[in-house]
Amino acid sequence: MTTDKIIVPLDVPDLESAIALVNKLPQVTFWKVGLELFTSTGPKILDILKSQEKRIFLDLKFHDIPNTVAGACRTAASYGVDLLTIHATCGKDALKAAAEAVQIGAEKAGTKPPKLIAITLLTSISARQLAFDLKIPLELPEFALEMALLAQNSGLNGVVCSPQEVQQLRTSCEKDFLLVCPGIRPIWAEKGDQKRSLTPSQAITAGADYLVIGRPITAAAEPELAWNQIVEELKTV
Repeated sequence: MTTDKIIVPLDVPDLESAIALVNKLPQVTFWKVGLELFTSTGPKILDILKSQEKRIFLDLKFHDIPNTVAGACRTAASYGVDLLTIHATCGKDALKAAAEAVQIGAEKAGTKPPKLIAITLLTSISARQLAFDLKIPLELPEFALEMALLAQNSGLNGVVCSPQEVQQLRTSCEKDFLLVCPGIRPIWAEKGDQKRSLTPSQAITAGADYLVIGRPITAAAEPELAWNQIVEELKTV
């Protein structure tokens, strides 16, 4: 297990805080930029990360009509990021349009296209919420599988899913279909708002390709120590 499989979120409100966190954890090679930070800084933070040869997961979770998500994906692909997200619930037409758009946007910008991955279901949503709040008449694992297969059949490169769904998706999807897992919580960390979590070693053993690990590292009293603890745990996998 190599450390480049661990993605650390830059879940901070501004550029100054983001730079401080990156400098505090120089051993991290893969960072996630989400809605809050990108809304605050725009692509400036991406330029800074690329200047330090970091890999980037641009997690904006696009969710709109096909024409709109295609336009957003064309622009996002020009940034030269490694991973980009869209909600699977946009539907097949939007997913196909997005998959085509990242290729066009990257080619026009002269950069490598990002891996486009779909959100199956937010890891903060429980089975009860899926049934009673969202009125989805499927069991949660079945719904996650259906969204993953929809993404795969629409030409996407992978999905974001709970680690608890990884084993099923790994056996049902193609071998090179990426499974990116947030909601990772070491045994010594609080779960917070994550309803469907596993430890890092459990998620990798189940078949995850990438682990998104945020607060257990970034909110720790000693972030570098927390990072090292997780790396040591994964050496046993």
